[in-house]
Amino acid sequence: MNKYLLLIVLSVLLCSCKSKKVSLAGKDDGALSVSEFIDYFQPLPVPYAVTDTVLRRKEPDAASINYQLFTRLLPDSLLSRYFGAAKPRLFAVGKIGVPNAETYVFIKCVGSGRRMLYVLCFDRKDHYSAAQPVLYSENSSGAWGTAAMDAKYTLSVTRFRKGSDGDVYHTTDDYVYNDAGGFNLIVTESNENKNRVLPVYNPIDTLARKHKFSGDYAQDKRNIVSIRDSKEAGRFYFFVHFEKDNGECKGELKGEAKFVSPGVARYRAYSDPCAVEFMFDGGGVSMKELGGCGVHRDIKCFFEGYFQRRRATRPKSAGKRA
Repeated sequence: MNKYLLLIVLSVLLCSCKSKKVSLAGKDDGALSVSEFIDYFQPLPVPYAVTDTVLRRKEPDAASINYQLFTRLLPDSLLSRYFGAAKPRLFAVGKIGVPNAETYVFIKCVGSGRRMLYVLCFDRKDHYSAAQPVLYSENSSGAWGTAAMDAKYTLSVTRFRKGSDGDVYHTTDDYVYNDAGGFNLIVTESNENKNRVLPVYNPIDTLARKHKFSGDYAQDKRNIVSIRDSKEAGRFYFFVHFEKDNGECKGELKGEAKFVSPGVARYRAYSDPCAVEFMFDGGGVSMKELGGCGVHRDIKCFFEGYFQRRRATRPKSAGKRA
């Protein structure tokens, strides 16, 4: 009888040890796997919706994620793209798992005057596949945002603003994950006036531009290439936005490119089939798509063309106070 009781006690202890989740906040010893990282996140209900108030919310210490652990398991460009050389504080928000398929992990990042909510996607084998920032703290007064995932696992990002007429306007972008390893923008809905053209948001605008090729290049206000310094020599961050055929064909891409010869750089990433070449001369940059960029643009247009370098605008000096 005592023998059976001992076996039962040992079985319970063994199960409880296996089910105990390790902390993500402690020092990274290199032992934690991606699967254990994902398992730490608490499941979120579906459908799930969150407002940008989550960015201002105080998170418990138990939700903290060690920065070195994060950058060991995931590409550090996910953070440096928006936070530069700063090491933001990271917090686990939750996860949504698709049965026998991918898992979506929600992570909050806080640092260098910026707060963001990311959605990271891992495939059915727990390999990192894609990331989509959905909420930002940079919203101006009278503007706010929400993010949601429905029962069909469509990711919706909505931006609201209060117009000068007192009405509230919104724009919603719907994304779905694709097997190629990315989020596809499938539809945009808005109650904005169709004659009003929304400004192009440059997510890397605040990063350093000390390298000789860093700066802004453009054909016009809707077709731009932005180059910023990378923390690694021989590389740079970029953001591209283009609109062709009177806005009927659009594309947008951001990432980190590497110089392969003087004045020639290429973008290739293991998590993205897209490849683009940049060729710099004294007055601008030529861009050429090398293939695989369909998830970042409409089907009938490509990342290509010549963009002239624009002079950096100097901030206006503040007027004297009376």
